[in-house]
Amino acid sequence: MNNKTIGRIVLALYILVLLTLGTATIIEKIYGTTDIYHSWWFATLWGLLTVGGLCYMLRQKLYARPIVFMLHISFLLILIGAFITKMFGQQGRIHVRIDAPTSEYIVEEDSHKLPFTLRLDSFAVENYPGTMSAMDYVSHVSFVGQNEVHRARISMNNIAEYQGFRFYQYGYDEDALGSHFSVAYDPWGIGITYLAYAFLFLTMFLLLVLPKEGFRRQIEKLRRQPQVTILLLVLSLQSCSPSPTPDNVIARDDAQKICSLYTYYNGRICPLSTVARDFTTKICGKPRYANLTAEQVFTSIMFSPRSWTKIPMIMVKPEVAKLIGKKGKYVSYEDFFNRGEYKLNASLDKIHRGELTNRAIEETDEKMNLMRYLFSNRMVKIFPHATNNGNLQWFASGDNMPTDMSSEEFMFIRNTPNLMGELISLGNHEKLSYTLDKIRKYQQNKASEVLPTDTIFRAEQTYNKLAYTRYIAMLLATLGILAFVYYTWRWTNDKQIHKSVSWPLLTIIVVSLTYLLVVFILRWLIGSHVPLSNGYETMQFMAMCILLLTLVMSRRMVLIVPFGLLLAGLTMLVSMFGESNPQITNLMPVLASPLLSIHVCVIMIAYSLFAFMMLAGLTGLFFAKREKSALLAEVSKTMLYPALFFLTAGIFIGAIWANQSWGRYWGWDPKEVWALITMLVYAIPLHDKSLPWFHSTRHLHIFFIVAFATVLMTYFGVNFLLGGLHSYANS
Repeated sequence: MNNKTIGRIVLALYILVLLTLGTATIIEKIYGTTDIYHSWWFATLWGLLTVGGLCYMLRQKLYARPIVFMLHISFLLILIGAFITKMFGQQGRIHVRIDAPTSEYIVEEDSHKLPFTLRLDSFAVENYPGTMSAMDYVSHVSFVGQNEVHRARISMNNIAEYQGFRFYQYGYDEDALGSHFSVAYDPWGIGITYLAYAFLFLTMFLLLVLPKEGFRRQIEKLRRQPQVTILLLVLSLQSCSPSPTPDNVIARDDAQKICSLYTYYNGRICPLSTVARDFTTKICGKPRYANLTAEQVFTSIMFSPRSWTKIPMIMVKPEVAKLIGKKGKYVSYEDFFNRGEYKLNASLDKIHRGELTNRAIEETDEKMNLMRYLFSNRMVKIFPHATNNGNLQWFASGDNMPTDMSSEEFMFIRNTPNLMGELISLGNHEKLSYTLDKIRKYQQNKASEVLPTDTIFRAEQTYNKLAYTRYIAMLLATLGILAFVYYTWRWTNDKQIHKSVSWPLLTIIVVSLTYLLVVFILRWLIGSHVPLSNGYETMQFMAMCILLLTLVMSRRMVLIVPFGLLLAGLTMLVSMFGESNPQITNLMPVLASPLLSIHVCVIMIAYSLFAFMMLAGLTGLFFAKREKSALLAEVSKTMLYPALFFLTAGIFIGAIWANQSWGRYWGWDPKEVWALITMLVYAIPLHDKSLPWFHSTRHLHIFFIVAFATVLMTYFGVNFLLGGLHSYANS
């Protein structure tokens, strides 16, 4: 069998693996859990691809390029490690209570013996200070052997290992007297797999830095390209027309003072301005209404709810407006009622019975419930109280108070908000400030040990004023479109882009990047973790990566500037899909790992580069002359190396994180599978010596355009269509 035939067989197996992976995620969504990933024929398919690929590499004498050869061997070692883990490793579960040590664990309903006894000494749920939000689940255990007792701490992302067995915290009993652990025994597979990861990371790094390898050769081809200059385009953003407001709106200074109080919200202690911003954004679709700040909107509704029920401030979808008999984007609270009848009731009943699926109606009902919550005086939890059992709870004036509360404290909590409302209506700013100072002293007296520091508190207040990216996103996207047309025309016709218009656009990019960086740091400081735990945060970070890459690469590629402006603007606009609910929250315990931040960071950088390659493909395919199209293809091939390597590194860093958290590297979750598909798809053009199809510039551009669909599917399609374990990180 000649090399060409072997190559075709390997390519056919490669494509078959890709199709199987993608199809399996869809079948799993339709029919529930399937056994495709664990079936003998799927394992055989991987085995045939591995053997075929190894034979082809040897026949092609790939070992003559040792770094490239070791890169491929790394993947072979990863598969070998996975095979050994599957064949000889064990994964089970164990339940142990404080009063009942055990030496048995369960694997698929079968009981197995441990060579020691596991004893639970204590268990505790550790909460974030001053809140009821879980920060970690901690078990203190003892491993009792024949001649020793080994004590260990098991918590989320903190495993315990003894005699080759690894224990992971994954649950606990309601009475907090028992813990549930997952157990993994894999004495050989883990070592081989981690060794393979180390080889993989090392070889990818060497392929990026060694002068004789593909990436550096591509860089050399681009060294002689002209510097980039940038076009200045001016965008006029028209403000929206004024919206009606009630007469008794609280003054801006008074609203700001009120919202400078501490409050318990979303599982943490923060400024009341955070609640105001989130509430206004949720209701109105943006963190202000007409010419009023979020603080003014929130406090005005809080103290004068009746006057706001007729104001059209609730943003709804057209179908909801039609359902309640109204037109336009905004409706009022009263528009949802007809003689006391809630107009959404009939539709909600159908949704609850499973006869109707309509997210727009559900979202609108959430907004109405939020309005009712504020009307009921139970939303603003600004009064801390230590109960008899030592727990600190926060109350609003409309809450049911605990029986152990003194009458003086009860009256203070119940009556103070009413007093504030009277002082506001009378315009008595001096007494209002005195009352607010009294509440602040009460908060500091009752909860001084758990209140955020002044630095963090001020940082969050600053963030609430800054973190609104709508106009910047619109500016960048519009500039990107106009600059794309202009740059393409000038570049295709071999005309210089005048330096006289370059610096303003560069300044816009630098200022936008600085703004995003400041907001990112503030969010990091406020949340005490790297803000990369949901879709809003990751898309904002991706916009930062795009702008930074634009600046770094602008000297080598003329069209990178309009590409960067357009992509950054669109990315920020996409992030705004989740801005109706952009709360900073305490991390779920399983996400409190530095590996999460690294995992997300490197993957977002990879996605940014893939997006640049897609735009370069569109430009080269439809707008550029032949020689310019060829240049764009070379630029895309240059980007492909770091993009693919960053994606690969991100995937396997995620695998290490999963192993540290759950005791398994891979769970065949849809997002994991589609990330793997994306990696395998983008790896294809790097084998252009064996695939002559990629020698054509046109074919290369088509490939990068089509391949970007896998990125979109991985990041967006999985969340909206397939779901899975990763949905908590991208909501």
